[in-house]
Amino acid sequence: MYELNTEVFKQKVIRSEDTLYRVSKSILINDRDCEDAVSSAILKAFRKKNTLREDKYFKTWLIRILINECYSIKKKQKKEVSYDEYFENTASEKKEDYSDLYLAVSKLPDKIRITLLLHYIEGYSVDETADILKIPSGTVKSRLSKGRNLLKIELGSMEVCYE
Repeated sequence: MYELNTEVFKQKVIRSEDTLYRVSKSILINDRDCEDAVSSAILKAFRKKNTLREDKYFKTWLIRILINECYSIKKKQKKEVSYDEYFENTASEKKEDYSDLYLAVSKLPDKIRITLLLHYIEGYSVDETADILKIPSGTVKSRLSKGRNLLKIELGSMEVCYE
């Protein structure tokens, strides 16, 4: 069985930091919630580090834990307050601070958004994305196609302002 020592674990987490933030941000809106999700995921992974079977799967394994943590936080939020109310109360940035593409991606359904992020931003193959999300490769391909089509529609309908 593969044993992951604490120092190697820390190094791997540090190298995965940007990815963890982007994945959490694609599911959660608030930066504080993202930080909570990442922290909780790292803690859970550390506690269960001896369950990792192969070193090459570390990042995939950690992202899967993070995704579960993000959905857990999101589920708690839905019980407490509606999503729209939450967004209005926690959005500290102005829409002008983001690109049209970012805003269009943020409007996509969660399942499509996370699939696009893992494949196009993080560079995972279709099979690796399927493994992380625990869905068939065909479903990944379908979500990628649907996401591209939805983005074309959304970006095509946005009014471009030139100053």
